[in-house]
Amino acid sequence: MLRRIVNWLFLAPVVVIAVILAVANRAPVTLSLDPFARGTSSFAFSVPLFAVVILSMIIGVAIGGFAVWWKQGRYRKRCRAAESELAAARNDADRLRADLARREPSQSGAVAFLNRPAA
Repeated sequence: MLRRIVNWLFLAPVVVIAVILAVANRAPVTLSLDPFARGTSSFAFSVPLFAVVILSMIIGVAIGGFAVWWKQGRYRKRCRAAESELAAARNDADRLRADLARREPSQSGAVAFLNRPAA
């Protein structure tokens, strides 16, 4: 519940700032994707300034998220290997417990300790 409240306290101002940015910057700007053309280019678009700013922020967050995901790949691989190793160890422990229960069902406690084979 507290996490939800903190999220709303953080996201509400961000949304308000984004709306104010969109309302204040509705004028169209020319976005050119051709760095060598001085005049009009076939790769030029007329879009509102707020769309350029918001789209560049979205692209930046996506690139940053992908970079973090890529860098943490080795840790995810180690985690998968550790989980499979843990599952194998649990299976071995269960198998050994079952073997032990089958071998000595009547002996338990001090009698089992005294009747154990010498090392």
